[in-house]
Amino acid sequence: MFEKINQLIPIGNFIRNKSIQNFLFLAVIQSSNVLISIISMPLLIQSIGVDQFGLVNLALSVIILLNILVGFGYNLSAPREVALLQKDKEGLSHVVSNVFSAKLILAFLAAFTIFIGIFGLGLFEEYQTILIFSVLLLFSEATLPLWFFQGMEKMKLISIANIFSKLLFLMGIVFFIHNPEQSKWVNFLMGFFGLSINLLLLTYIHSFLEIKFYRPEFSAIWKSLKDNVLLFFSNLASHISINGGLIILSFFSVAETLGMYSLAERVVMVLRLFPALIIQAVFPNASKLHKEDPLAFYRFLKKVYLRVLFIGALISGGTYLAAPWIIQVLSRSELKESVLYLQILSAVPFLACLNVGNIILMLVADLKELLFRASWMMCLYMVIVSAFLTSKFGGLGLSAGILSTEVIVFLICLVLLYRQKRSLVHGFYF
Repeated sequence: MFEKINQLIPIGNFIRNKSIQNFLFLAVIQSSNVLISIISMPLLIQSIGVDQFGLVNLALSVIILLNILVGFGYNLSAPREVALLQKDKEGLSHVVSNVFSAKLILAFLAAFTIFIGIFGLGLFEEYQTILIFSVLLLFSEATLPLWFFQGMEKMKLISIANIFSKLLFLMGIVFFIHNPEQSKWVNFLMGFFGLSINLLLLTYIHSFLEIKFYRPEFSAIWKSLKDNVLLFFSNLASHISINGGLIILSFFSVAETLGMYSLAERVVMVLRLFPALIIQAVFPNASKLHKEDPLAFYRFLKKVYLRVLFIGALISGGTYLAAPWIIQVLSRSELKESVLYLQILSAVPFLACLNVGNIILMLVADLKELLFRASWMMCLYMVIVSAFLTSKFGGLGLSAGILSTEVIVFLICLVLLYRQKRSLVHGFYF
């Protein structure tokens, strides 16, 4: 029976495919992050309370925003450089050295910015201590070699390392976080264990893969920064649009409301990873088909798109129906306000899936400038509309702003594509 199935579906070849392996290991990384996040939420809420949980997440939102600066588009550009130099140890050593050096410089710049904001301008008043202890996450991001292993097509090790890091973080919460006064250590523990595992990975890269670490070549670093400017600003705009809601809400609401909204938002943002993961997995094969056989590319993308929309609808519908149970499990209490936020935001995964086709079209056609324009138009809309609605209606207004942003960005991308590359729109949608 198994042999007949294997003849119809060549499972061995499927598993050995490098792109499939990369997708599976990326899925493992994201799944482990999701699982640990889900497990840690009720533990943290019970230990530090909803108020401090909201402030911890607010500090984490600021750090994640600055991590876009630390990453500076290298998550998209560096894997390609590594892939082209897989067999050139000397060239690879220079690329690795320069990328890590650039990210460390950017991490110090981001940390300096936080300290200026806290000690010089008096910003982040409610959660200054938590934010200071969260700075270690910047250096965890700077030393994360995910881009290297993606380019080398060796994702197994970093997948295992990521799971181990998250398990250590979870153990840290259980053993060291027991009351609201200890909330400052939550993000610190995440950064400490992440940085420690990353340093072990760097040792492996140097000792076993024979990659040398050279002094930074500042001319090469400067060139790479200039080349990545559009990618950086596109990533920054997208991140603000998707994850900036909690920061906006902090200007208009108390800590308790932040905690309620944060709980619902974290669940939704986890589910929203689905379309992003699909784009990462499909992009390499889609690029190849687009270059070699446009008709096959459009057929392939249409099949993917329809399936993504169907699964996205199931995710959103299931989240809406299960919202009371999800909040009950995560918080171990009935937080009706969080349930309401989650039910409203449950449409986000499906609405985000609407734009999967447009994003893939932009990526395969190398329309970086178009992606940059779309990202910042979306960001501008989100900040203005969400800030206005939040000031009037609080968390409910922010939820409505987030939903409308997903619809608007789909329309923005569609219009921009139609104006600049009408053939792509006709090939895919008609």
